[in-house]
Amino acid sequence: MDTLLTTLKSPISGTYSDDKTHKFSRKTSPPWKEAFVSLKTNLNNQEPRYNNCLDDAYSSVLERCSTKESLPQIKQIHTHVLKSCYVADTSFLNTKLVFAYGKSGSLSDAHQVFDKMSERTVFTWNALIGAHVTDGEPIEAIRLFMDMNTLGVCSDASTFTSVFKSCGELEVRCYGVQVHGMATKLGLLCNGYVSNSLMGMYAKCNDSNSAKKLFERLDEKTDVVSWNSVISACSVSGQASEALRLFREMQMVRISPNTYTFVAILQACEQSLYPVNYGKELHAFVLKSDMYQEMHVINALVVMYTKCGKMKEAVSIFNAMDEKDSITWNSILSGFVQSGLYDEVLATFHKMQNAGKRPDRYSIISMISTVGRLGSLLKGREIHAYAMKRRMDSDLQVCNTLVDMYAKCCKMNYAESLFERMEYRDDISWTTIIAGYAQNGCHSSALTLFRQSQINRVESDSLLLARILQICIELKLNSVVKEIHAHIIRKGLIDTVLENTLINAYGKCGSIDYAIRGFELIKVKNVVSWTTMMCCLVQNGLADKALDVFISMKETKIEPDAVSLLTLLSAAADLSALRKGKEIHGYLIRKQFVLHAPISSSLVDMYASCGSLHNALKVFNSTEIKDLVLWTSMVNAYGMHGMGKEAVCLFNRMVVGKIHPDHVSFLAILYACSHSSLIDEGKAFFKSMVHKYGLNPWPEHYTCMVDLLGRANKLKEAILVVENMEMNPNAAIWRSLLGACKVHSNIKLGNFAAKKLLELDPSDIKNYVLISNFYALCGQLDDLDYIRSKMRQMGLKKDPGCSWIAIGNKIHVFTVRDKSHPESDEIYTKLGQINDVLKREGEYMKKYKGEMLNGHSERLAIAYGLLKTAKGTPIHITKNLRVCDDCHAFSKLVSKYYECEIIVRDANRFHHFGFGVCSCQDFW
Repeated sequence: MDTLLTTLKSPISGTYSDDKTHKFSRKTSPPWKEAFVSLKTNLNNQEPRYNNCLDDAYSSVLERCSTKESLPQIKQIHTHVLKSCYVADTSFLNTKLVFAYGKSGSLSDAHQVFDKMSERTVFTWNALIGAHVTDGEPIEAIRLFMDMNTLGVCSDASTFTSVFKSCGELEVRCYGVQVHGMATKLGLLCNGYVSNSLMGMYAKCNDSNSAKKLFERLDEKTDVVSWNSVISACSVSGQASEALRLFREMQMVRISPNTYTFVAILQACEQSLYPVNYGKELHAFVLKSDMYQEMHVINALVVMYTKCGKMKEAVSIFNAMDEKDSITWNSILSGFVQSGLYDEVLATFHKMQNAGKRPDRYSIISMISTVGRLGSLLKGREIHAYAMKRRMDSDLQVCNTLVDMYAKCCKMNYAESLFERMEYRDDISWTTIIAGYAQNGCHSSALTLFRQSQINRVESDSLLLARILQICIELKLNSVVKEIHAHIIRKGLIDTVLENTLINAYGKCGSIDYAIRGFELIKVKNVVSWTTMMCCLVQNGLADKALDVFISMKETKIEPDAVSLLTLLSAAADLSALRKGKEIHGYLIRKQFVLHAPISSSLVDMYASCGSLHNALKVFNSTEIKDLVLWTSMVNAYGMHGMGKEAVCLFNRMVVGKIHPDHVSFLAILYACSHSSLIDEGKAFFKSMVHKYGLNPWPEHYTCMVDLLGRANKLKEAILVVENMEMNPNAAIWRSLLGACKVHSNIKLGNFAAKKLLELDPSDIKNYVLISNFYALCGQLDDLDYIRSKMRQMGLKKDPGCSWIAIGNKIHVFTVRDKSHPESDEIYTKLGQINDVLKREGEYMKKYKGEMLNGHSERLAIAYGLLKTAKGTPIHITKNLRVCDDCHAFSKLVSKYYECEIIVRDANRFHHFGFGVCSCQDFW
């Protein structure tokens, strides 16, 4: 007996430290010491002549040793049991050993005992299955359950409880339903543990309806766990209202909520329609209960307030807490990140460290997100180094956040290096690096990486595909958009968001037919669908179709939002449809849209584009808070109407008001100076942009300067501007210079500009038309024949001229020598009368050419305007091309002899004809 006793070593005694972690000393005994003493006593008193056994003593010790810290003691007991002569029921003790090894986390030892057992009861199987569930191995638990059924072992309530938990963890609802059927056949659903675990399984599988059905079928609803299960199921599946209703019902039947109830209902509160109101009610309820000191409940309150954006309340609870765990610190850090309070994140992180709390992966992720959004590369690298020291850099989520941080700091070489070093990459990793390249303008690299992800069989989600479609828009890759579209259909990933993105991509890439077809195929169109379609039509020059789409949208009872109305304003501006623009303005007022700067800017642009400058100025003056965009819009409005001095005055007012101009603002004022021949002012603004504001000129700024100097016949200065550019001049600059040479008959410089223009852009019809007009004016007939033959060889044709005029609520369109209008005869009769008036006055220039151009579209529109408008009413006409010289002279004469104002908007600018003169001063 003495030899036998020596195999049982005395356990190490222990104590609990202040932070509640087990650190044993000789002062206090561990939980199993008493069991060991009892076992020694039994062994000492055991006499061979009696046929008793020590099964109960061994069992008691094993039950008390079922912790991870007690594995050495379990192995001692196991050894002792193997050598003992006083074990009657080996199956019973082996089951206890399987259970103890499983609880201690040593599944390999548990399996060794299990595999050597000749007889296994349901309890043995339950012990091993439960061990795998506890250790986070649900797949193995289900495999054991299948083996158990194959061997004909009948499952009990404990078995099903573990299996349902495993199904929930894996979210395998299909198999869970099968197990549900087995439990029903065995009549075990009346067991509270089984029904609760089954409801939990359905909750984790996002099937709250099945969970609610189970709950409703319960004979007695007195168990708080059942209520918690169904409330949690509704909360997880987003049915916040149902979860709150069940919580109220739970109170009515006087079931006292526990910690888990409050955590579940606070999570549901975050998703409700009125989260703050419900949250404050629950907060008051918690304060009245005895749960306010529970750490889980307080943490849930903090999380609820942070997700509702109520950081003041969250911080108040946080500061009042005597003890804070890692969840508390991480919740408040995450809340600050979500609310954009990045300085608070940094301060709280330092407080956390000063409080002696070691940051975990979630704390580090919040910090990385913060420094990324701040664009602080130095702090980002410091956090990266900290993560490496704490060996967190191998964590997938940490690595993904680091890649995103480096991308936001514009360090794609760092992001790429980290991405390449990652041992494992998930879908988020690929999406993050691709999005990083796209954000930094590396669209080709992003597309290449996307193709690589497809080769590596990475599953593309909607977010990634939407990002790739945006890249296709930037690169105008219509063929790739079609590939992505086909991929979406094959994978069954189509949803409304992707459908809207596809419409936008097709529209931006010029495939308007595909965009229209995609729009028609959307079964449930939301306001974004309609707005995207309208926007695509406007961008592709089909503004009239966009207005038709809006009418169809109203028929479906979908209310337009601010973006929809801004798109409509753009359509009205493109069509110069003043009446339609006023209708949209009225709608904005009736629906009480706040006319803030973006809407006001669009209204100013619309009225200016429709020729109603006084209405544009009214909108500008009535807007209280004017941002840079609104000021720029008004400056541009003055410029396009040839009111350069007013534009200069307004620009100076803007600068005095401490609003700093940007590139677009300077482009607007240079455009205004150019169209009003304000040479000195234009030069001064260009110099100020470079030297005072430190803005590097765009090609468009140089184009304005060349146009400005060209109008004043300062062609030598203009060519000096071109020669001193920091970049190569583009086609628009040479086109502007050639136009000036044509007006001022500078043949040498004009020929040079024509040559450069054809070298840069040999396929644009506008260039050939301008060059041919230049050659014709200069009498270079051979060159003219060459250009025209080249146009024929290349199949280039001049766009047909088209003019339109809005009469009432209808837009009337005219083309060259058009006779399709219902009132065509009256129009041509009126045009003949106009010609007769001009002939009698002796100012009908070049009779033969005047008759030849009698059918030009703008002349037809003017004649129709005189027919249909009252005397003194301004006639507003829009033309898709530049007004020709003869029609320009014709319009001036009509304005003089018919005493009317004619406002023509052509491809270059606005022309205000009145009293025989034009606002463009005959240079356009």
